[in-house]
Amino acid sequence: MDPMPSVLPDGEPVPEDGSLPPSALDGRAERPLGFYLHVPYCATRCGYCDFNTYTATELRGSGGVLASRDNYAATLADEVRLARKVLGDDPRPVRTVFVGGGTPTLLAAEDLVRMLGAVRDEFGLADDAEITTEANPESVDPAYLAALREGGFNRISFGMQSARRHVLKVLDRTHTPGRPEACVAEARAAGFDHVNLDLIYGTPGESDDDWRASLDAAIGAGPDHVSAYALIVEEGTGLARRIRRGEVPMTDDDVHADRYLIADSVLAEAGFHWYEVSNWAASEAGRCLHNELYWRGADWWGAGPGAHSHVGGVRWWNVKHPGAYAAALAEGRSPGAGREVLTEEDRRVERVLLELRLRDGIPLSLLRPAGLSAAERAAGEGLLETGPYAEGRAVLTLRGRLLADAVVRDLVD
Repeated sequence: MDPMPSVLPDGEPVPEDGSLPPSALDGRAERPLGFYLHVPYCATRCGYCDFNTYTATELRGSGGVLASRDNYAATLADEVRLARKVLGDDPRPVRTVFVGGGTPTLLAAEDLVRMLGAVRDEFGLADDAEITTEANPESVDPAYLAALREGGFNRISFGMQSARRHVLKVLDRTHTPGRPEACVAEARAAGFDHVNLDLIYGTPGESDDDWRASLDAAIGAGPDHVSAYALIVEEGTGLARRIRRGEVPMTDDDVHADRYLIADSVLAEAGFHWYEVSNWAASEAGRCLHNELYWRGADWWGAGPGAHSHVGGVRWWNVKHPGAYAAALAEGRSPGAGREVLTEEDRRVERVLLELRLRDGIPLSLLRPAGLSAAERAAGEGLLETGPYAEGRAVLTLRGRLLADAVVRDLVD
């Protein structure tokens, strides 16, 4: 889960120095702190992607030298130093660092290590810090992975998406089937204890057998974490245009539900346990702690073009274009494009929206009267586990996970 929506929301201006209201820093010692570092570059644009990413062609002539990949690590380090000034004497060592994109591994391994080094130098890292990068299977090799591991990374997430060539073709993925599985072995050999594979289900033209083959291939590769996401066709993407022209069919919600049930069954049989609606881990240690910061409303600083941050109920987001981002930092200004200060009600609603998706669920005390009535109905309809409900918690059943968005909407009332 990257904090990288394709369209920035409206909000109030961010002060030029990036300063936060004092209330945002109250009680911070009680909350973990993480960093998300966004790398906005891709070799090609996948047809389904609407993240804030740029190919070399898209940047040519529009970003100038400031938007160059060659000096990106130094530019991002400038924002980490800005974070240190904004957070002042914050005593917290960083609990998690997640490098996402885009394709972070288009940068040299030394650049990713340099970005991590900026966080370590300014804030320090917790002794058991989780340090993750996303990786494209075709942009790493054993030497690259060894350099990452030696530089402090201890978790890696490979974009596999599918084991079937025709499915990858529809998604415009450039790696060959089998390469992600080989990457897991190479990462293990380099010393990575924690490896994730990302899968996508519901691609036009994908069959149940294709999906089972992808799950089997992912499990057989030996990761300790698997993420499986339903394909969402976003307006403005190449895939949306192909569907509109009738070149490929659109899958429906029933297909997505069937594929989810297959995923949960196959992964559970292989020893993976769901801990968030779209995420399964082979052990407690295999869970993605960084994403849990998002889901539990902790503090994180998102550095990079378009990245979103949240500290103590204040959310802000950076300008999207790499050139504008670099120019702001070069001039000593915050790259923030806008922000919002969440009310207590906003934060309550967000807790329901996000934490209900977790295996632990939420305390019923978070709900208003209408939400409590909805929870009672949901428990009666088999959408919430009856045991936890009797003990004062709302926890989704398997059927509830299939209808999670609808259940959440009812409970936030």
